[in-house]
Amino acid sequence: MNQYSTKKISNFFLKKLFFNFICFIFMEIPKLWKPQDLFVIKSPKQSLRLVLLVFAVVCGIYILSMCINQTSNYLLQAKSLSIHVINRHNCHYPIFQEEDIHYLHFPKPQTFTREECACNPVRFFAIFSMQRSGSGWFETLLNSHMNVSSNGEIFGAKSRRTNASVILEIMDSVFNLDWISSSSKNECTAAIGFKWMLNQGALEYHEEIVDYFNRRGVSAIFLFRRNLLRRLISLLANSYDKDAKPLNGTHKSHTHSPYEAKLLAKYKPLVNMSLLIPNLRNAQRKANRALECFKSTRHILLYYEDIVQNRTKLADVQEFLVLPQRELKSGQVKIHNGPLSQQIENWDEVQKKLKGTPYETFLIKD
Repeated sequence: MNQYSTKKISNFFLKKLFFNFICFIFMEIPKLWKPQDLFVIKSPKQSLRLVLLVFAVVCGIYILSMCINQTSNYLLQAKSLSIHVINRHNCHYPIFQEEDIHYLHFPKPQTFTREECACNPVRFFAIFSMQRSGSGWFETLLNSHMNVSSNGEIFGAKSRRTNASVILEIMDSVFNLDWISSSSKNECTAAIGFKWMLNQGALEYHEEIVDYFNRRGVSAIFLFRRNLLRRLISLLANSYDKDAKPLNGTHKSHTHSPYEAKLLAKYKPLVNMSLLIPNLRNAQRKANRALECFKSTRHILLYYEDIVQNRTKLADVQEFLVLPQRELKSGQVKIHNGPLSQQIENWDEVQKKLKGTPYETFLIKD
């Protein structure tokens, strides 16, 4: 039962109770007071009873007026909210909760028409992450949902993040469904977003971005890795692949077959001992800073390892975006598997360096 129905029923019983109360009053008044007794002095007991009766009548009238006033205000508010949605978009909806309205959007793209899906609300989101944290894999999972369009790293090019105004203008284009990419779905998209690395202007212009998110109702999804050492190894291996290009002279950040993954996994990076701890510390601080900067937004925090080990986390994401629950799939194949000792060239040095530090758990835990 919704809020309006509950309030309507409660007011009905209040009015009925008050009606019975008034009937009782009119039955009692003739017994307590007669016109010919106007100038007759009553006993203190009778006078007190009459005063209490008059006081009860006044209070009853006041309570009834308050009930009617509150009901009227609620109906006016609900009516204006409903009219706002219907008149603006020519769509007919039940009355949404006020906190939901802010995150429901009805884009009118310039590049195509949404046709029969024009009345389907769309939610906006952005995936915040760092390179080699599983964000590419995670985005393919989201895009396997028929109602989701996540447009990749739209701020990868420096020209798209020269200042806050450029960034906001590009986000307007994305959220208006006018940003065309290979991930763009049909006109019935229910959630539209993109992937945003923290070193692509997200922290540099965080004040303007947070204001934009809160003003336009954009939800933030934070995806990080718990094991920052594994992330570092993946970064070093990916950097090597850009130069060496062992896969037929092409660079691949993500693989789609066991053969490709096995071939790229053969390389074991040599870790620079002087930069090891500073790199881990900087990654941790950057993630913490992002969470602090965007804490006022509607957001969810996810870890790559948790999703790998527990796919029910994907149900949490779909619930966060208010999507129909679907089984999400990805064609990507993980490159680095197994213990770290088999993936680092100077493993003994790394072990020795991290022993006794806050990062020692990275040696044994995923």
